[in-house]
Amino acid sequence: MSRLPRLYIPGMPQLIVQRGNNRNPVFTDEGDFQQYRLHLREAAREAGVALHAYVLMPDHAHLLVTAPTEAAAGNLMQRLGRRYVRWFNDRHFRSGTLWEGRYRSTVVEPGEWLLAASRYIELNPVRAGHVADPEHYLWSSCRHHLGLEPDPLISDHALYWGLGNTPFDRQAAYRALLDSGSPPSELDSLRYAAHRGWMLGQAPSSSADAAANRRLAPLPKGRPRKNIAPA
Repeated sequence: MSRLPRLYIPGMPQLIVQRGNNRNPVFTDEGDFQQYRLHLREAAREAGVALHAYVLMPDHAHLLVTAPTEAAAGNLMQRLGRRYVRWFNDRHFRSGTLWEGRYRSTVVEPGEWLLAASRYIELNPVRAGHVADPEHYLWSSCRHHLGLEPDPLISDHALYWGLGNTPFDRQAAYRALLDSGSPPSELDSLRYAAHRGWMLGQAPSSSADAAANRRLAPLPKGRPRKNIAPA
């Protein structure tokens, strides 16, 4: 069975997940984190991709982006992977692959699910037990969104700006969003969508369906029902 292309809908954000091969570390110290951030900023600029949120964990990375074309997100990840893997291998005297095959991605409905995806990303270090408060983790976009430290990598999405009329209002609303945490059902939906590549959000609209490069959800299981002529 042929593999479906990664889902793309013009103008809609994408959640990207990339893991280390065999769950091995891809960041071992501050130098690795800093270098990845440098390559991420350069690759996003060259690919024309807007980065709205991110977290770099020891064995994986999450990115929330909006890409201007179907090929742009792949272009970003190709540039980023090629540069960082070469740098990482040279620095750590190793060779071979670093990442676990293809990166995974899904389209995120640009409504409440976008903020849910951003929260999911930035609470990752808390769920993993690295910090008690997400603002204490240095390798994510959380401090930017809370107004603690501007991050040149981030292009704020319009929905973040919609949280308030002033920076203080937006930061307070985002803090409340983080403090409320991600409900288990929300986590399940995010993980399933990212792993399977189906659209994350409510029932797809006809306009989204028409603009997508492939179907947005899996086909119903089982054989299609036959139409039975009336007696």
